[in-house]
Amino acid sequence: MISEHLPTPAELARFSLAVQHPLTLNWCPEPERLANLAGEHAFDLQLATDLELAGKRAEFINVGPPAEAYLNRWVTVSPGLDAMLSIRFKGMDVGKPFVDVSVTSRPVLAQDFPALIESALREYGDFPPPRLRIWSAAEGFSGLRPDQRVLAAPLAELAGGEVAPELSLKPTADLSNYADAQAAYAAVDAAHPKHPGQAGLLSEEDLQDTIDAGTMFDVIWRGGWSGYAGTLPETQLGLSAQVVQEMLLAPHARGHGLGSSLSILLARHLPADGRVLSGTIHGENRGAQTAARRAGRHDIGGWWWVPTVN
Repeated sequence: MISEHLPTPAELARFSLAVQHPLTLNWCPEPERLANLAGEHAFDLQLATDLELAGKRAEFINVGPPAEAYLNRWVTVSPGLDAMLSIRFKGMDVGKPFVDVSVTSRPVLAQDFPALIESALREYGDFPPPRLRIWSAAEGFSGLRPDQRVLAAPLAELAGGEVAPELSLKPTADLSNYADAQAAYAAVDAAHPKHPGQAGLLSEEDLQDTIDAGTMFDVIWRGGWSGYAGTLPETQLGLSAQVVQEMLLAPHARGHGLGSSLSILLARHLPADGRVLSGTIHGENRGAQTAARRAGRHDIGGWWWVPTVN
């Protein structure tokens, strides 16, 4: 069933802006940010009304419920709190359904969880979802597991930071180092068993897209290839951003305090067009978060998993 009284993209943008970190409000002119957010949330509204698209999702996921069950829903969660809900599958794994709370009419508080859970199970109980995901600009919620955090800063602010000696970037020409990058990820995964669930290497196709955009770089340390650092120009949280696609150090370059320099070097190599450098880091990946903070990036919020059952 299509939700009644759906908000407009502009209304969703206003709701979304109101829940962002105050620090970011000066990073992008409000009219531009609202336009960006409206564009981002237009797809939420399409997913709430497009039965043909819902049918394609139902056919692809193929877990039983009809097309209507895949529509996004705009619901009143409690007095003063409305939300856009959608059914998602982590990693497109049909065994890992969850309800995404993609927009809320005000910031979510811990006391809202019971009503959000009730709404999620009422709307998507056919799946059924063992958890839902919420966004918050707050530091965190006691007892919840984090998903991804967003760490960002204006490129102009990052560019003046200090860079480790013998470290530089050069534009990536081709995929010749991809096997080395795969080996680097495998080494980290072996040393840190939780890492595969936190980060993964770009596919060859996505890496080539970033190379073609001119924003993928080889990390050069002591004269040799030592990793990748690259971005794509996108909007994230309504911000005009260069969004990190890959930030990797090879095993021989790890443990030398080089991680924070990669954000700074990217800021120096990317166009000085007023964007921010932004990227997601898993909330349990303390090493990557520390490196980003040392570079001058700020934690501006993230997503949290809320279990629907005890």
